[in-house]
Amino acid sequence: MPVRTVATTTVSSSPPRLRDAWVALSGLSAVFLFEMLDNSVLNVALPTIGRDLAASTGSLQWVSGAYSVVFGGLMLLFGAVSDRVGRRRVMLVGLTLLACTSMLTVIVTSVEQLVVVRGLMGVAAAMTTPGSMALAFRLFSTEDLRVRALTVISTAGLVGLAVGPTVGGFVLAVAPWQVLLVANAPIAAIAFLGIRAGISADRPDDLHRDPVDVAGALLGTATVIGALVAPTLFVVSTSDRTAWFAMAATVVAATGFVVRERTARHPLLDLRLVTQPLVASGLAYKAAAGLAMAGLSYMVTLQLQLAWGWSPALAAVGTLPQVVVLLASGRLVGPFVRRVGLDRAAWTSAAAVVAGLAVFATLGRFGYPWVLTGLVLVAAGMRVVGVVAGTTVLRGLPADRTSVGAALVDTASELATAVGIAATGTILAALVGGSITATTWTPAQSHSFQAAISVAGLTLTAVAAALVGLGAVRARRTTPSSTPIVQEPSDV
Repeated sequence: MPVRTVATTTVSSSPPRLRDAWVALSGLSAVFLFEMLDNSVLNVALPTIGRDLAASTGSLQWVSGAYSVVFGGLMLLFGAVSDRVGRRRVMLVGLTLLACTSMLTVIVTSVEQLVVVRGLMGVAAAMTTPGSMALAFRLFSTEDLRVRALTVISTAGLVGLAVGPTVGGFVLAVAPWQVLLVANAPIAAIAFLGIRAGISADRPDDLHRDPVDVAGALLGTATVIGALVAPTLFVVSTSDRTAWFAMAATVVAATGFVVRERTARHPLLDLRLVTQPLVASGLAYKAAAGLAMAGLSYMVTLQLQLAWGWSPALAAVGTLPQVVVLLASGRLVGPFVRRVGLDRAAWTSAAAVVAGLAVFATLGRFGYPWVLTGLVLVAAGMRVVGVVAGTTVLRGLPADRTSVGAALVDTASELATAVGIAATGTILAALVGGSITATTWTPAQSHSFQAAISVAGLTLTAVAAALVGLGAVRARRTTPSSTPIVQEPSDV
């Protein structure tokens, strides 16, 4: 059966303006706020958590990485389930799980317990996030309103990503780090109320009844988790045999997943969809931006506090320029995209994110002005990528696969985030002797830390640049008629 492009779905009683759906948009925006705020607000607390829970370098990495690994590993599964049993229903269950799991933080007494809690939050995020874009598409009947709704929702997420370190730093000055995770509970409550009150129950016509590809889901999840965990075992495991076994198991799982999806009657993910030019280019840009953003946030936090001795509050001020750029540039996104076109806006903005990471990796050790330059470039690029990448992917997918499409976008972002954190943590653990959370450092340890930051940054820059190049090549196969018009989020 040939691959279809997105069809226009009929939406009964569709709101004529964004402001008429403010309750629903508030709920959907809160979901994206949680997704982006969660890891960014936690990054600034990692040194504090490490000292409080006596965490090793490897285990501290998984305080952030566990969430992204589970999130990325389960997102396709829950996206497929949502397309079958209902996006709204799955999201409400996930938000309930998120609120309950966040409250468990108050009883955490070890880093192992915290990693488990973070993993459960990843499960909740995998249940909630893919449906957000799909429900936004369902909420409105015209493409103009759909694009503008996604702009509003992605804006909430990007603001959360930017303000996370700043908010986290100021909170740590007056409260324990547990507050940063417990705060997810009220965000989940707002999202639950907004979605339940503002979005109607799932209609059978918007769903499909193909059976869930359980074998494909298991193989896909194993592939994602293995790809993120196996490299770290070469550093944190006491036996190289364990690491090589994990790597071999990951390759077997990946091969099995591809074979299964190519031969299954009802695959979890039709691999032909991923090869479509719009889908492939959008996913590549999203992955490049996510990789660069995650790596930069993780490294800047550690450098400012551990290498330069800044307090959490001062480190929060140091990351404030990201917030300013993201907030101030919102009104410029629409005119910029209309002026240069969606494809050019996508690759130039993704390239700006990669350039910001490269500046930090090569020059960040020479002073804060270079760190500032990297933060500004990344923020400016993310502001555009956050709007155009998701829109591009969803336009290239069938109408009854929008949850899987949204899951693809978020899987690309979360996998890239997890890879960025895992790669950076692994390189630091391999090149820096002792624990990076030690109160005092020797000159040799300080030198090895700065060298490790440069190696990690340049490694991530090379991978992200390759992804941008791939996205640009795939975008050239897109016909002009497939390019949507992005408008400013006015009249909200």
